[in-house]
Amino acid sequence: MDTVTNFLEEKMQPIMYTLNNNRYLKAIQAGFFGAMPVMVIGSIFLLFSNFPVPGYPELMASIFGENWAVFFTTPFRVSMNILSIFIFLGVVKSLADYYKVDSLGAQVLALVGFLILTPTIANDEGVLGISMTHLGSGGLFLAILTAVIAVEIYRWVIQRGWTIEMPDSVPAAVSRSFTSLIPGVFIFITFTVIHLLFSFTQFETAYNFIYQILQAPLNNIGGSLWGVSLAIFAEHFLWAFGIHGSSVVSAAVGPVFLSLTAENAEAFAAGATPPNIVTQQFLAIFVNIGGSGSTIGLVLLCLLFARSRQMKLLGQLSIGPGIFMINEPIIFGIPMVLNPVMMIPLILVPLIMGVVTYFVMAIGLVPLTNGANIPWTTPPIIGGFLLSGWQGAVYQVFQIFLSMALYYPFFRIEDNKATEVEAQEADDVEHHAQEAT
Repeated sequence: MDTVTNFLEEKMQPIMYTLNNNRYLKAIQAGFFGAMPVMVIGSIFLLFSNFPVPGYPELMASIFGENWAVFFTTPFRVSMNILSIFIFLGVVKSLADYYKVDSLGAQVLALVGFLILTPTIANDEGVLGISMTHLGSGGLFLAILTAVIAVEIYRWVIQRGWTIEMPDSVPAAVSRSFTSLIPGVFIFITFTVIHLLFSFTQFETAYNFIYQILQAPLNNIGGSLWGVSLAIFAEHFLWAFGIHGSSVVSAAVGPVFLSLTAENAEAFAAGATPPNIVTQQFLAIFVNIGGSGSTIGLVLLCLLFARSRQMKLLGQLSIGPGIFMINEPIIFGIPMVLNPVMMIPLILVPLIMGVVTYFVMAIGLVPLTNGANIPWTTPPIIGGFLLSGWQGAVYQVFQIFLSMALYYPFFRIEDNKATEVEAQEADDVEHHAQEAT
């Protein structure tokens, strides 16, 4: 155990620290966090248009007419269906702030670069436009790469002093506009050349190249049972040694799972069957039920069946946060971190949850998640209902009992150990009291 711990501290922890503080990964995380309100609110409107209750469509049609759903799908389309733009702007701002350059100028110019690389479409009358397909989940990786390249060009030009300097008497807003002129020229030229070069290839556009060569293969890997199992294992292996695995892993694979989520949302909104088993909510709501480690069952065991005062109190303190998927009290209270006994279920239970959830969704026992980006703090059963209907809610009840069963042997070991310690402490107090008298 000491050997493994020392290895992680000496070799792995510096790597994890470097990854966690990488400016590009942090910018991608910032982009996701910045777009989170849009995703959550857009998902709420998606749920309103397809609420999983019998008779709901008929009720709404009787009140608002046959086309009632358009009132809810329109806010969804202008949020989730152009999600890449919102994440793109967040990535650009984060990187621009890191380099201490004008974030507004960088966002405007970088957005032009992104739109240059985004395919255009035309109707029979020759009216040009951009498909929401290219601005939604399909364009996510292109948006991230374009944001990084554009900001790097912007700051590279500015740091070399290739800017137009205005007199001090000129207002600051006007001066910033002229400062961005030359960097803007470089960005326009660069992305126009990239667009031109791809037009001579079989891919025709940068969008097609990125999607076919990078995004689609990564989605296939991340959406597979083996891919998601690897992500679950990595997250909880790091947690077992005190490293915040959720942050590290989500920075690396978050774009893949979010892209899969958006694909499900788009299909669900169109009345089609969602295509992906694995999504961001598959992990957040079904696998990590009760938080990382699927600890909802362990909390209930402590609350209902603990014999030791320590474990009973821990259950009482953890049940409130645990209902909302916050489980640091139980992880660090037992503790599960660096605990040779509790490290085993901390890693294995979520892996089992992932495999079982994948299986029940694959055979159709539980509907695939509808793509709604409900908050990860949504309580169990409610979250299952919102994502997969009543079958999802019933399945999460089963998950709670499964979590309790899987954790029980390890819980009993810790509870017995705590009970023995408390008994020994009571004997010591009594012995000292007798000596005093």
